[in-house]
Amino acid sequence: QVQLVESGGGLVQAGGSLRLSCAASGVIFSINTMGWYRQAPGKQRELVASINRGGSTNYTDSVKGRFTASRDNAKNTVYLQMNSLKPEDTAVYYCNAHALGLSLRYLEVWGQGTLVTVSS
Repeated sequence: QVQLVESGGGLVQAGGSLRLSCAASGVIFSINTMGWYRQAPGKQRELVASINRGGSTNYTDSVKGRFTASRDNAKNTVYLQMNSLKPEDTAVYYCNAHALGLSLRYLEVWGQGTLVTVSS
């Protein structure tokens, strides 16, 4: 069973930076796309950034130029560097991965979430 554990959330002032990490554990043969989603109070969960195994990335428009996703395939870990944070970035951030484990099928896995709060 593949598990994802996020870390790095917290409270930061507007204009500040945070770096989120998400490590996958368990029996893992391969991880395809990894991504970061977020859900603000009263809003639907939205995709923030995704990165494939080759390192190609996609970002939602509101974070382009401020957030950078990266990954270390050897460590089965994905990162999200968040700069120039704004109060509207406040949300619970979730890690997501499509992982090949003992089931021998790519399954979608979610982390437990980490809270990012940006004060004005």
